[in-house]
Amino acid sequence: MTRSAISGHLDSRPNIEVVATDRHTQVDVVVVVADRMTVKVASSLRKVKASLGAPVALIAGEITRADLFTAVECNVVAVLPRGSATKERIEEAVLTAAAGGGVLPANMLGELLKQVERIQREVLSPHGLHTSGLTPREIDVLRLMSDGLDTAEIAVKLSFSERAVKRVIFGVTSRLKLRNRPHAVAYALRMGVI
Repeated sequence: MTRSAISGHLDSRPNIEVVATDRHTQVDVVVVVADRMTVKVASSLRKVKASLGAPVALIAGEITRADLFTAVECNVVAVLPRGSATKERIEEAVLTAAAGGGVLPANMLGELLKQVERIQREVLSPHGLHTSGLTPREIDVLRLMSDGLDTAEIAVKLSFSERAVKRVIFGVTSRLKLRNRPHAVAYALRMGVI
């Protein structure tokens, strides 16, 4: 699998334009081919993330569980094992990544989901956190706000002082850089916590 073969195939597709690596322009997806996820490859992926911010489709000869988590940290949203990376699958991965989706082999997806569950169970939950970045107290306040209750009503319902409710709301909006209460409620809805 060579760069020219991948570029040639993708460039022949009507909905994909291949951009030369030396041309510094905004791109929708970066395709990286590597034998293994080495320190050098991870470093390159981090540079791509920092400079372009584009999602990455990684075609790898070998990728371990630890490599998968490193790849996710580096903005990799599609992983194709080299042995199964046909022209059609590469094209599908690029288009899916450009649309904001992800592509992972079933076993890797399972590993990733297990890791997320472990992080929730062992790291976040013991500290009163949720994957949304909200504490149970914050979730309770936002849930009542979404029901239309004002600060005084929320305080009564949760047996807090009004000042404590205001502190919770201020903490959420400032920490997550949300503009106002409706924005905080919308965030909680998008994160699926209320």
